[in-house]
Amino acid sequence: MASALLDQVSVDIADPSGRLRLHATGSVVVFDGFLKLYQEDRDDTGEEESESRRLPKMRDGERLARGAVDPSQHFTQPPPRYSEASLVKKLEELGIGRPSTYASIIQVLQDRNYVRLDKRRFMPEDRGRLVTAFLSSFFERYVEYNFTAQLEDQLDDVSGGRIDWKELLRNFWRDFSSAVDGTKDLTIKAVLEALDAELGPHFFPEDGSGSGRDPRLCPACAAGRLSLKLGRFGAFIGCSNYPECRYTRAFGVGGETEGEPAGGADILLGNDPATGLSVTVKKGPYGHYIQLGDSENGNKPKRVALPRSIKPADVDLETALGLLALPREVGRHPETGETIIAGIGRFGPYLKHGSSFVSLPADDDVLNVGLNRAVTLLAEAKTGQRRGPQLLREVGPHPEGGTVGLYRGRYGPYVSHEKVYASLPKGADPDSFPLDQALALLTAQKAKGKGRKPARKAAAAAPNGAAKPARRAAAKPANAKTKAAAKPKAKAKAKAKPSEGASRRPPA
Repeated sequence: MASALLDQVSVDIADPSGRLRLHATGSVVVFDGFLKLYQEDRDDTGEEESESRRLPKMRDGERLARGAVDPSQHFTQPPPRYSEASLVKKLEELGIGRPSTYASIIQVLQDRNYVRLDKRRFMPEDRGRLVTAFLSSFFERYVEYNFTAQLEDQLDDVSGGRIDWKELLRNFWRDFSSAVDGTKDLTIKAVLEALDAELGPHFFPEDGSGSGRDPRLCPACAAGRLSLKLGRFGAFIGCSNYPECRYTRAFGVGGETEGEPAGGADILLGNDPATGLSVTVKKGPYGHYIQLGDSENGNKPKRVALPRSIKPADVDLETALGLLALPREVGRHPETGETIIAGIGRFGPYLKHGSSFVSLPADDDVLNVGLNRAVTLLAEAKTGQRRGPQLLREVGPHPEGGTVGLYRGRYGPYVSHEKVYASLPKGADPDSFPLDQALALLTAQKAKGKGRKPARKAAAAAPNGAAKPARRAAAKPANAKTKAAAKPKAKAKAKAKPSEGASRRPPA
């Protein structure tokens, strides 16, 4: 059938006084064509097509009669977040990147936790907002769209031989080095103030109630002002009245950022019913841990490392008390009758059966692992079915600190301490290998690693006049003597080389 012809038109309708004006856009059918017999339910965008988008034929200056009035309310929606496809399309429009780089660009955004995918849409993370605010405040030129697009064009010119690549790098580094030098004198306070002003509307939004309350007002002291702070464990939000007011919250909107507590802040869970001491989640240089009580008179309180499978914000008092009560008895082994112990050591959660240790996988809970699962893990470790190094047992304490661990690796059992590894002698029993022999192996391995020098460095360190090893030369042809006699200069330059089977002497 013949195609239909439609005109896209805009219509302005005004009252006789001209004070009221309505505007409408739509299409007017000029020729029905196939629409005479067939009407589509959807338009080209895939959305439902309503009759209100089809306008009647009208002429300029035509008088219209008012029909029924149906008032309806609409709210403006923000533009949708980028999906992978729409982001690539936007990069193409801006001239940023090339088809071969789009996948790596999207992957880096997710690997560095700048964004996350939610219902196939990219949602910005607070870390991404922080990096963007810093770059746009102090390196504005290098995050502009046209700078990246122009640099891509220049690289294409280098590839085509139209620009010298050394000149391109020289010009880029001259400007970039100047931009870096301009930030060397900035203090941490100046950087935090700039980021705080840039990210303030995001981290301290208005409540929308119209009360006029300052969203930066400290909820603890009601006098200080909340702002961005930097601690030894990262960024967080704190009160300006520190140290009088110690209110802090996690870096994020509402204090919720990936299950992490505020930078440097502790989480008080409650008190232990048995001792009455406080139970707190703390963060140290090696991760989060649970602490019972406080340090008094130099005595260290009881502590236990928090497993990586548990987020600090998800820990409750019951879980913390269970971790502090470790190690616990899982049950008796059905074959040996010995007790199986579950606990957390220097190398993470483990199971202990006699003198053997087995590391717990990440998906097993040290507080809830049962007897059947424990027996299975011990059997798998004994037969070597599990992949990767397996902790068999802790041999004992090291004189320099820490614990010596005995592992089963790909090439047999070995002992380890502070990234020093030493294989057990052939025929040694891992279950009864003593601590003194393990320390001797580690000491010898450590001395061996430090005493070895590369061949080039050893030769360079030799004293002047020391003989250097002769370099193996290729075999001479049979008539080498005749040629050497005919050319005495060449003979003087040539090195004497013994024939095969003769005794080799160093050169004179």
